[in-house]
Amino acid sequence: MNSLRVVVTGATGQVAYALLPRIAAGEMFGPETEVDLRLSDIPQMIDKAKGTLMELEDGAFPLLASVVASADRAETHHRADWVLLVGSVPRGPGMERGDLIRKNGPIFVEEGKAIQRYASSGVRVVVVGNPCNTNCLIAHANAHTVPDNAWSAMTRLDHNRARSLLAAKAKTRVSDVKKLAIWGNHSTTLYPDFTNAEIGGKRADEVVDRRWLEAEYIGIVQQRGAAVIAARGASSAFSAAQALVDHVRSLITPTPKGDCFSAAIVSDGSYGVPKGLVSSFPLHSRGDGGWQIVPNVQLDDFAKGKVAATVTELEKERDLVNPAGRRSLSAGRWPDVRPRR
Repeated sequence: MNSLRVVVTGATGQVAYALLPRIAAGEMFGPETEVDLRLSDIPQMIDKAKGTLMELEDGAFPLLASVVASADRAETHHRADWVLLVGSVPRGPGMERGDLIRKNGPIFVEEGKAIQRYASSGVRVVVVGNPCNTNCLIAHANAHTVPDNAWSAMTRLDHNRARSLLAAKAKTRVSDVKKLAIWGNHSTTLYPDFTNAEIGGKRADEVVDRRWLEAEYIGIVQQRGAAVIAARGASSAFSAAQALVDHVRSLITPTPKGDCFSAAIVSDGSYGVPKGLVSSFPLHSRGDGGWQIVPNVQLDDFAKGKVAATVTELEKERDLVNPAGRRSLSAGRWPDVRPRR
C-alpha cells in the first residue's frame, strides 16, 4: 500500500473541517493510499486543531496512518509529499483586494520558504487560500528549487460552478458538460469559456442561447461566491472542499479523452499569458500529479477580450507585491516577495 505525507494549513477553518475526513477516508488519494496527515495552523489555534485531531482519531479511518497538529512548520512540512495551503487571512469589512494581498503576502512568503526547506523533493503544492493565484505566485517565488509544475492554485470551485450552472440552464446533467475551462484569476474577472464547451457533444452555444451566455452566465459564475455568502452568511465550505478533492484527483488521474479540467498554474507563456504569472488554464494530466496546458484551444474575439481582462488583473496583482515592478519572473525569481507597506 502507498503512503503519502499531506499537510493541510488553516486546519481549524470551515473548509479544512469539511475536507479532512474526506482525505482520511481516501476520497482524495484513493483507497490504496495511506495518509500521514499534518494539521497546520497558527499557534493560538492549535488547541482547537487538537480537537479536530481527536475527531479524526475517533473516526477510526483505516487509511489514516497518523495525524499531528502543530504550528511548527518544521514538524508539519517535514518531507511532505502534498502541501494544501487552505488557510489565509479572510477579507474583512471595507478591505480592498489589494489590502488582502498585502495582508496575506508575508504568510505565503513563509509558506514558500518552509516548503523549500522541509518538504520532499517531489512535493506538490496546491494553494486554496485567497487571493489564491497571487498567494501561489508569492509562495512559488520563495521556494527556489521546487519546479513550476509542482504548483497549482484552485480555480476548480469556479470550474464546478460553471459546469453546474450551464447544465441547469440546459436542463441536463453536469456530466454532460465537457471541455469547459476557467481562464485567469480566481476573482470577479475570471472567464468561464463557454465558447469551447460542449453539452451532450454539441457546442454549448448551440444548446443554450449565446446572448444569455454572454450577458448573464459569465456574471453569475463570477458572482457565485458572493451569492453564497449573501444566502448562507458565510463563504463556501463543503463545495470548496469538494473542489479541492476534485482538483487533486484531476492531477493524479489521467484526464479522460475529450475533456479538460481547470487550475491556476505557472504560465509558460501560452496563449499570451506572461511567463511566470499564475493563471488558470484548461489542463490535461497524465495522472502523475503534474499538468499540461491544453494546446491549440481556439479563442474567438469575445473570449480573447475576456482572457485579456483577467490577465491584466493578475499582472496588477503581481506588480503590487513585486518591488521590481514588471520585471519578468523568468529572469529570476524574487529572493523575497513582501508586500509594500
